Amino acid sequence: MNLVPVNAESIPIGQPLPFPLMDKDGTLLAKKSFVVTSRRELNDISQRGGGLFIDIADSEAHHRAYVERLHILVRGDKSLGEIADAKIGGDAAARAAELEDRMDWLDLQEAANGLLRDTQAATFLDRMAGLLGQLQRHSLRNADGALFALIYLSATDSRLYSATHAMLVSIMGVLAARDVLNWPSQDQALVAQAALTMNVSMTDLQDRLALQAEPLTAVQRTTINSHADASAQLLRSMGISDADWLEVVQTHHTQAPGPLGSRSRAQRIARLIQRADMFAARLAPRAGRTPIAPAAAMQACYFDENKAIDEAGAALIKAVGIHQPGSFVRLATEEIAVVIKRGANTTTPRVAVLVNRAGLATVEPTIRETSVREHRIVASVPHRDVKVKLNLERLLPLTAGLLSDRPW
Repeated sequence: MNLVPVNAESIPIGQPLPFPLMDKDGTLLAKKSFVVTSRRELNDISQRGGGLFIDIADSEAHHRAYVERLHILVRGDKSLGEIADAKIGGDAAARAAELEDRMDWLDLQEAANGLLRDTQAATFLDRMAGLLGQLQRHSLRNADGALFALIYLSATDSRLYSATHAMLVSIMGVLAARDVLNWPSQDQALVAQAALTMNVSMTDLQDRLALQAEPLTAVQRTTINSHADASAQLLRSMGISDADWLEVVQTHHTQAPGPLGSRSRAQRIARLIQRADMFAARLAPRAGRTPIAPAAAMQACYFDENKAIDEAGAALIKAVGIHQPGSFVRLATEEIAVVIKRGANTTTPRVAVLVNRAGLATVEPTIRETSVREHRIVASVPHRDVKVKLNLERLLPLTAGLLSDRPW
């Protein structure tokens, strides 16, 4: 074990530790996933161990926690002195200035998790604006990459379920509002805001339920049933007075089939979020429930409660495709591939082959255009059935480049 010291200011408070903390001799002070409830408690732990140390093998997780700590300080208009106190090496102020261009999707997971768990009124809006700005830049620069990362993480990682779910619903909703429904920018912004905050009152419960195999308790069921009202009330308490925003959050679980044109602004946006929320929830793994393949999850959103075509669900499918980036498919060649880019229509994306027809993992991914008949998609494949572990940093560059000609 190779121990390195860490600054107490870089340790997350009120969140599960992403790494174990040890004293200088390697004795465990706090196990991974332990929740430090206050800065005072952390200081007590530090004094008891003669400082805080981590195994150098955990330095990547520590860096992500540190990046989120800097993000909170910068968005909270803290002084450079306070930011500098959080450093773990190098110039913290310079690193903070580069933060928005350096954060990868795992960093964004941590940032969203921190935002939804630490709802301090004084900093919440600024921090949320920073996160939404990042998501908007990703959706404009490379929407396929954003979908790839969030759909893959949603289907494979239950650790930060609530944060990943909120970001995926936000990105999907904005793409449908912008690229298909042609809603004005103000409505797109409200879709993003409401989707990110719709479950803010039950972030901790959502994360625990993703790992809970037992049936819901009566208390948990009550919290779930009342979370829309509770989330809207929490947002009010933080100074959010936008009536449409609050109404969208309060009604985002309302099941109300029918065309979008006859609805109010808030009702239209709530319906779009409700359909995207349904898709993302069915996609995600949980200890007590097996997720379904992304294509099946998306198709379930296509029809409304009366089994008619749902306008919002259809817009989502048109925006992200039947086979979305980050999902797995079987080709006519018997190869298994991951979707890397939406195609000219919803059923012909570009893919990267990861498993050859003999069932062996490929050394390098082979790009296929599924619009070519011999490489057409014959089935959607659930993530659980693919044993190849993806490297996001390696595959995300394949999602970039010029967009295919789209018919809308």
